Amino acid sequence: MSDKPADAPEHCPGTQSEDAGKASACAGCPNQQLCSSGATKGPDPGIQLVQERLEQVKHKILVLSGKGGVGKSTLTALLSRGLALNNSNENVAVLDIDICGPSQPRVLGVAGEQVHQSGSGWSPVYVEDNLSVMSIGFLLSSVDDAIIWRGPKKNGMIRQFLSEVDWGNLDYLLIDTPPGTSDEHLSAATYLAKANLTGAILVTTPQEVALLDVRKEIDFCHKVNIKILGVIENMSIFVCPCCKRLSEIFPATTGGAKQMCMDLDVPFLGSLPLDPLLARYCDEGKDYLTELPDNTATKVLCEIIEKLVSVCKET
Repeated sequence: MSDKPADAPEHCPGTQSEDAGKASACAGCPNQQLCSSGATKGPDPGIQLVQERLEQVKHKILVLSGKGGVGKSTLTALLSRGLALNNSNENVAVLDIDICGPSQPRVLGVAGEQVHQSGSGWSPVYVEDNLSVMSIGFLLSSVDDAIIWRGPKKNGMIRQFLSEVDWGNLDYLLIDTPPGTSDEHLSAATYLAKANLTGAILVTTPQEVALLDVRKEIDFCHKVNIKILGVIENMSIFVCPCCKRLSEIFPATTGGAKQMCMDLDVPFLGSLPLDPLLARYCDEGKDYLTELPDNTATKVLCEIIEKLVSVCKET
């Protein structure tokens, strides 16, 4: 019988190995200290705390990107607004675990708000009556403060967010992650393994340099047993705000995300155009979907959200 913890990545040396907690693959793992101490008779208690806290959350969705700058955080905010707008009786929340680059407070228009703590845990900041958000950005004294933390401290913060925020009853919890497949991703995958994680949405842009990285993200999901709900291709075409003419800014030399999804047998959710107004509205924390309902990007986003809701119902 394998001595690896349940749902451990393939590179985990196992709890009975002499390298347990000491191998290079262990760096940043939330169980590293437990394994290296030899006290491996039980799992990390944080996993149980996260499971209990998220029992009332129906769909827990990671938003991933292999590469930075593809608009993952912007799309997370847009999807959350769209899901909340789609059904006012459903509760939606965003958890920002991009510890070193938290952007959700700004994009969702609640920068400067403060988090309050009660007997039941941290209270998230509400954007709308049925949309809330939690981010380390609310805990900083200044937006210019740099967070200079090693992996274990970041992992501890992620565990606190997952186990100590009082979300209440939620239909959707979107978890905005940093780019790549490193500490934060392993930590989130470990803590959510027993909490009925719905799956992950992957964000990319059409050019091959971005697709190369998202392929690694797909491989990561397969290795840690995360279901891929679909891929969204962002900034697929440019929409001129004056003449509405369409232009390719990032040429899809290999067929773009749609072809990649066909090759790898991964669901494709849609292609979102690059609209300067969308970027401006997100910078200003405005709701693009309600203020510009007739724009091309809004219509495409609504189609993507419909597909996402359908996929979640089947999961």
